[in-house]
This record gives sequence, structure tokens and C-alpha cells, in this order.
Amino acid sequence: MNAPVKTPLLHDATPRKPLRERLPGGETLAAAARAAIPPLLGILAFIGLWALIASRSEGLPGPLSTWQAALVLFADPFYDNGPNDMGIGWNILNSLGRVGIGFGLAALIGIPLGFAIGRFAFLAGMLSPVISVLRPVSPLAWLPIGLLVFEAAGPASIWVIFISSIWPIILNTAAGVASVPQDYLNVARVLRLSEWKVLTRILFPAVLPHLMTGIRLAIGVAWLVIVAAEMLTGGIGLGFWVWDEWNNLNVEHILIAIIIVGLVGLALEQVLLLLARRFDYAS
Repeated sequence: MNAPVKTPLLHDATPRKPLRERLPGGETLAAAARAAIPPLLGILAFIGLWALIASRSEGLPGPLSTWQAALVLFADPFYDNGPNDMGIGWNILNSLGRVGIGFGLAALIGIPLGFAIGRFAFLAGMLSPVISVLRPVSPLAWLPIGLLVFEAAGPASIWVIFISSIWPIILNTAAGVASVPQDYLNVARVLRLSEWKVLTRILFPAVLPHLMTGIRLAIGVAWLVIVAAEMLTGGIGLGFWVWDEWNNLNVEHILIAIIIVGLVGLALEQVLLLLARRFDYAS
């Protein structure tokens, strides 16, 4: 009697994932690594191009000397040897303080004004030519007016921040209110909702994405303008510090200030993006 023939075991043809992706959290780590490669390559390419240009230029410091100067600079960022000799930390905080005050005043006035312009056609028609004329004016053109009115460099810088950042807030808020479907407002009229309930229950949730876009644009403009304004007005701040370092021919510190301005601007934008996602009614 013949023995039963044993059939060979079939091997699983499904390809197995790498060990790192089979471990807990491995897929997340792999995705994070893949996402980090392009920015990392971009930064390395930028540093390489910077080093190449610096090697062919007598006055431009390279990445290594700038890094060494940054280590010395941030070893004691909050020293205070008088009004014209303060650490980089104090200069950053003073610039952020001016931006915060000017931007806060712009939001305090611009958001209600944008809601009113978008809500009432008569007001929009009345203010439209004024905004159209004033909005394209260069921010620094407002600086002499601020110096004349306030007679001090600090308030004049805040005034420039305010007048530069209020326009994106007003225009984006008004555009958001104008884009609300008329059916929503008709239902509110039928239900005899008060203007406050229309604002809080209908307009604000619908306008919020436009409002956050306006705020992001406004904070970007404010942070760009403050450096130029402080260069002209003096005092304590990143702009004055850059100008002072230029007078001392300390180019490494100027490059460090450029990087600081970029990093702080990026941080401000990311914070606003997080807030926008947190209060996104559509998600």
C-alpha cells in the first residue's frame, strides 16, 4: 500500500514589511523620516551655496564663522551695558513687544470694522475709496507722520506696525462676511434673531477662515516692517541692532539677525496655523 504523498506547504506570497515598520510606531517613524529628507537636503544645499559664495567673496562670512559668532552671541543674550549695548535677547523681545502692540491694536480695530464693512453695503461704499487709496502706501512712508504726531521713536514704530497690518485684517474679514450665503441671513431674519446672535451664530463661524488668513498676512507684514522701522528710528530692537552692527562692520551678526528674523517669523506663522486648525469649524 502506497504511503500518502505529503503536499509541500505553500509559502505566503505576501511581501513582508521591513522590521522597522513592523515594530510599534515604525510606520510613523518611517513616514517622518521620509518627510524630513527634502527639507534637510534643501538646508544643506543652501549652506553649501552660502559657503561657495563666501569662499569667493572677501567680505561675506561663511557658515562656520557665522555659527561660531552665534555661539558667542547667544552665550549671554540678556546682558545690559546701557541703552546702546544690550544682548540680542533684549533686542528680540523689544521688537516682538512693538509688533504685539501694533498688531493687537490693528486687530482690535480692524476685525469689527471688517465685519461692519462686509455687513452693511452703505458703509462698504463709503470706506472703499479711502481704503483703496491708503492701502498701497509704503509702510515707511507713514513713519514721519508717526514721529511728528507722537514725538518719540517707540510709538512711531508701533504706529507704522498698526497702519501696515490693519489692511489685510479689514479686507479679509469683510470678504468673509460678504461670502456668507444670503439664505443664512434670510433664515436669521425669519427667526428674528438679534444682530448679536447673527454675528456670533452665523457670521463668525463662516468668516473665521478668512479672518485667520488676514491675521496671518498682517502678522507677516508687521514682522517685516518692524526691522526697517527700527533701523530708521533707533533705540532697542533688531532693526537698530542690525544697523549698529553694520556701522561696526560686524557682518556675522548681520547674517545672524537675518536668520533670527526668518525663524521668528516662521514661528509666529506656525502658531497662527495651529490656532486656525484649532478653531476651524469646518473640520
